Amino acid sequence: MNPLDDIIALLRPHAVFSKPISGKGQWGVRYAAHEKPSFCVVLEGQCWLALEGKAPLRLEKGDFLLLTSTPAFALYSKPGVRHVAGIPSRMGVRHGEQKGRPDFRMLGGTFETELVNGKLLLALLPGRIHLRSGEADTSRLSSLVSLIMEEYSGSRPGREMILARLLEVLLVDSLRSHDYDPSSMAAGLMAGLSDPLIARALAAMHARVQHGWTVANLAEHVGMSRSAFAARFSEKVGCAPMEYLSLWRMSLAQDVLRRGDVGLEELAEDIGYQSASAFSTAFRKKVGCAPSVFARGV
Repeated sequence: MNPLDDIIALLRPHAVFSKPISGKGQWGVRYAAHEKPSFCVVLEGQCWLALEGKAPLRLEKGDFLLLTSTPAFALYSKPGVRHVAGIPSRMGVRHGEQKGRPDFRMLGGTFETELVNGKLLLALLPGRIHLRSGEADTSRLSSLVSLIMEEYSGSRPGREMILARLLEVLLVDSLRSHDYDPSSMAAGLMAGLSDPLIARALAAMHARVQHGWTVANLAEHVGMSRSAFAARFSEKVGCAPMEYLSLWRMSLAQDVLRRGDVGLEELAEDIGYQSASAFSTAFRKKVGCAPSVFARGV
């Protein structure tokens, strides 16, 4: 597994709901922020999306947008139209003129992630992934959407389970896409993985998390000087190498502690600490409580 596979596995993404959204004529709607990841894919026509504090985005047929955390936003048919307050719903919604064939259709949805590590790990991923049909190969995503819409149109047994699984695949496939422009990426895991040398360092840390890594031997592993490696890693990933390693170790530890799979001594050894006491000290400093307290869910 590579680092992105590891993080997605620990996030355990699962669909909460998805719904068809359509519109006709002139319309505009605004929604409050929520912390969950969300997505949309345009099936027909085009619309505008204005995320709070960001320049408006034009979304066209075939475009896919993923937000790892959803700020307040407005969705509208064209600039300048009046916006009304939207009411969150798990049912399909029609905007604008209610009669006649819609001139705009999209599929939108929300995901949940593992509560223990969700915020921590999502912070490593791009806040926004916008795959434009004219600039990136969205054929796989389009195929997934076709399957999703086929399930929506029927009422066969197992419909909800199949929809949930297809939506999870849609999320993972968008995250692992390598069609992003590296020069436009914000610092984070995806930017780090786009750099061959930093990607090698990340892969090494994930493959041998129990190893006594230092900045010096990571730099040697990828053939760079210590100072150049440290600067490049921080620039790409957004944190220092040892800070990233500590974050990943604590993410693994929290997952194991909540599942109660192994004892403290074994866990400490598995993730690279020389003793249970050394691990407990590091855990308390990073998480804010003792491992035993965290394991009880207090």
